[in-house]
Amino acid sequence: MANSPTVIREVTKDIWTFSRPFARFGLVPIGGRSTAVKLNTGDVWVLASTPLDDETKNKLQELGPVKYIVGPDAVHYLFLSQFKQQYPDAKLIAPQAAIETVKQKSPNLTFDGAWGKDAPDTKYGFEDDIQHCYFPGHTNKEVAFFHAASKTLLEADLLFNLPPTEQYSKSSSSATIPFLSSRMSPFGALHKKVAWATGSDKEAMKRDLKTIKAWDFDRIIPCHGDVIENNGKAAFEEAFKWYFE
Repeated sequence: MANSPTVIREVTKDIWTFSRPFARFGLVPIGGRSTAVKLNTGDVWVLASTPLDDETKNKLQELGPVKYIVGPDAVHYLFLSQFKQQYPDAKLIAPQAAIETVKQKSPNLTFDGAWGKDAPDTKYGFEDDIQHCYFPGHTNKEVAFFHAASKTLLEADLLFNLPPTEQYSKSSSSATIPFLSSRMSPFGALHKKVAWATGSDKEAMKRDLKTIKAWDFDRIIPCHGDVIENNGKAAFEEAFKWYFE
């Protein structure tokens, strides 16, 4: 545990992040992050995107019983089975695209919900605390989440905020790549191009981005890059500016 690269932080009341180094293709530092939310019921909801190491397990045990494990898109699925094994009574929910991939290696893993397969108005049990919006028009089949009590948007690959300074704060590796990292913040030139390119169905993206825009959030917790502590709505609108024009 002493050498764990995981940075655990209470971002705001009832929200904890678990941030770690992660380099895309082993080369591009983008960081990884899981997020836990303590619900009004006392149960815990987890966006599971990083390994379930001892430090993470200890903090989750401290927070309360894990009731929900969610995969936020088609590609953040590597640790879902690990979380489900540790918390067998928790409901496991992910996009259908992620489930199909996971089932190839773990055919006996049971899912309790599937964005993209379930009816759009399906309720999974945590909606009194956390709203969700599925993006079928995104290449990675993203799901965005909104914790109204803290005015926090949680998401995976919709929006990046590089460089991942916090996620690399316990690592000897660099969190930055010259001329690249700063361009992949919401206000960076490259981010708009990536956001546009990953929209496989532009009209569907515009529809669902309007849903997110209507949420009253100020903070954004991404899987990749630093938490945007305030003025998150402005960052979101800038990152997806081309969709709103």
